Amino acid sequence: MLKKATRAVGHYLRLTDKWLLFLCISCSVFSVILLTGLYNSGLSNGQKIKVQILATGIGLVAAVIISKFDYHFMARMWKLHVPIAYFLVILTFFIGAQRVQGVDDKAWLILPFGLSFQPSELLKISFALSFAYHLNHVKDDINSLKNVLLLCIHGAIPVLLIHFQGDDGTALVFASMFICMIFAAGLSWKYIATAVGTCLVALPILWFKVLSYDQKMRIMVVFDPTIDLQGIAHQQQSSILSIGSGQVWGSGVFSGNHRYIAEIYNDMIFAFIGEAMGFVGCVLVIALLGSICVKILNTSRMAIDPLGKYICVGIFAMFATQSIINIGMCIGVLPIIGITLPFFSAGGTSVVTLYMGIGVALSVYMNSRKNLFLDK
Repeated sequence: MLKKATRAVGHYLRLTDKWLLFLCISCSVFSVILLTGLYNSGLSNGQKIKVQILATGIGLVAAVIISKFDYHFMARMWKLHVPIAYFLVILTFFIGAQRVQGVDDKAWLILPFGLSFQPSELLKISFALSFAYHLNHVKDDINSLKNVLLLCIHGAIPVLLIHFQGDDGTALVFASMFICMIFAAGLSWKYIATAVGTCLVALPILWFKVLSYDQKMRIMVVFDPTIDLQGIAHQQQSSILSIGSGQVWGSGVFSGNHRYIAEIYNDMIFAFIGEAMGFVGCVLVIALLGSICVKILNTSRMAIDPLGKYICVGIFAMFATQSIINIGMCIGVLPIIGITLPFFSAGGTSVVTLYMGIGVALSVYMNSRKNLFLDK
């Protein structure tokens, strides 16, 4: 029995992208160490460490199981997973709960045993698969006006739904996935130029008619923190001070003396990394996340068909957008918008769905490798 299990593991490791899995597991181990340091400093609780470990275990199992399915099958099954994902998101409009008191979004469903679930995270994976399937279906005539309009409607639905849910950070991730995937599919530059021009014209309308006072202030304090040092700018300025205080090597993860920042274990964990591990720790985290993004992009390049390419580009966009925005808002170059740092931020739903996304990318990798071997 043990020999069979060992042989099965060995066979799987030969076929899969071992380095991508190693990078993801390294991030998860790093995250648990950071959360333990926060607990040691009294800035978090032990429950978050347990949830992170459990979510990592569940996520890894899910990634392995998902990677064993053909990504063509998963994309074709959009009629099953898309309605489920949207139903769960729509459910939050009626029985949704806030993760943090006082915020606008009610993006969470309360589960038994004190757990919660964020359906929009699951929708990201479903959208990557279904939109890739849509792109693949129209790839030979993608630049016809009808197909471009239908693709835009497909992309706008999750963006608008999550916006009205109150979670603009996640809505921005969906928008980025849509843009990257449709660009990778070969959208004509005339449509891209038209979209850019339309966005520029719409900016004044967005600023004066759509954005709330709070959202405007979040943007304005990036350029001038002094306008609200005790309010919206306080969290971001505390983050910048924490990162700066870490200097080269940091004060140590387990030093027990760290600055309090709201949501330091979640959205602002990069500030803790900077304070505890300094410039070296920040570079290490960026290198790990950057390597994961590069590996996923490389898988898109080696995919045997456009469907695999589009799926990987969508998963890449999800990781890259979250990483860039989260780090950007922690160092003060982007507004605070409420986006987690992949694998590092505390959050069971986020961790599990990130590993599910990795599982989908691994499916593309493994099926591409398998076909390459068959060709030989």
